[in-house]
Amino acid sequence: MQLFNNIRYALSLTLAFGAAAFASAQTYTLPGAHAAEHKDLIARQQNIGNQIKVEDTQQFLDQLFKDEEEPELDIYTEGWDSRRVNPYTNVDVPDSHSIDVSNFCMPCPGYLTSPYGYRRRFRRMHKGVDLKVHVGDTIRAAFDGKVRLTNFERRGYGYYVIIRHNNELETVYGHLSKFLVDENDYVKAGDPIALGGNTGRSTGPHLHFETRFMGYPINPSAIFDFANQTVHTDSYTFTKDTYQLPRNFDPNANTEYAKRYQEEYFRTHPVTASATASKGNKGKSAGASSYTVRKGDTLSTIAKRNGTTVRKLCQLNGLKTSSTLRLGQKLRLR
Repeated sequence: MQLFNNIRYALSLTLAFGAAAFASAQTYTLPGAHAAEHKDLIARQQNIGNQIKVEDTQQFLDQLFKDEEEPELDIYTEGWDSRRVNPYTNVDVPDSHSIDVSNFCMPCPGYLTSPYGYRRRFRRMHKGVDLKVHVGDTIRAAFDGKVRLTNFERRGYGYYVIIRHNNELETVYGHLSKFLVDENDYVKAGDPIALGGNTGRSTGPHLHFETRFMGYPINPSAIFDFANQTVHTDSYTFTKDTYQLPRNFDPNANTEYAKRYQEEYFRTHPVTASATASKGNKGKSAGASSYTVRKGDTLSTIAKRNGTTVRKLCQLNGLKTSSTLRLGQKLRLR
């Protein structure tokens, strides 16, 4: 009997404890401070639809594309403030690099009067090409880019402009008569940047034109086909072994283009043609067929001034490249 009473007592305690625990679980609530903070957070939430508007998104995109018209600023850092033609000192230059030249403009319509390469007469390297211009002719940017330098060298380039381009090339324009841009101006391919001239170390009006990659002076005839006023291909691959070589260069094509260029120039500039003809051999008129040798003339300078070649002059006049010219000597030009 006593055992039965003990069991019933233990059972009653267990049921009472379970009931208390169940009642406690049913009445549990969050702390008051936590509940208030949660309600406040919900109350402060806004409708995200009010934060995104079509016109705001369009303005963002317009501004984004506007900013991207100019290239990344990192190409305008290396040696940007240098006053040197080659600002890339102690820079690791890759052995090979592909350069996009598809968006281009010919710097001027002139023909080639002096090629790239070593000049024995001056015992120095000619790091660009010379293109025929008349004083005052418009010189244009070859590619998109930013003007790094406008400068003057009395015994060198004369007045010259250097532009660093989006495609990582730098171009140099020398012997100018007037600047049409300032340093740090952003220009597009074809924008006027200067007027042609005869300043600095120059024997006559022409444009000295260079194309450089990280200081390496690439032969412009490897990129540009001057006789056809275009580029050879849309992409030029720079290599340290071949950057001095021309590409598909044809002297005969340049000679033919020189004739067309001069005929067109004198047709559209009759006043200049008349003045040139009246000065005799100081210039070449459209119909000139002979030339009188003056002091300081060489076969090379005569050929350059008259849009022909030394080889042709020798053939027409029974000369050798080593022949000595006499003052007043008449030479056939064609």
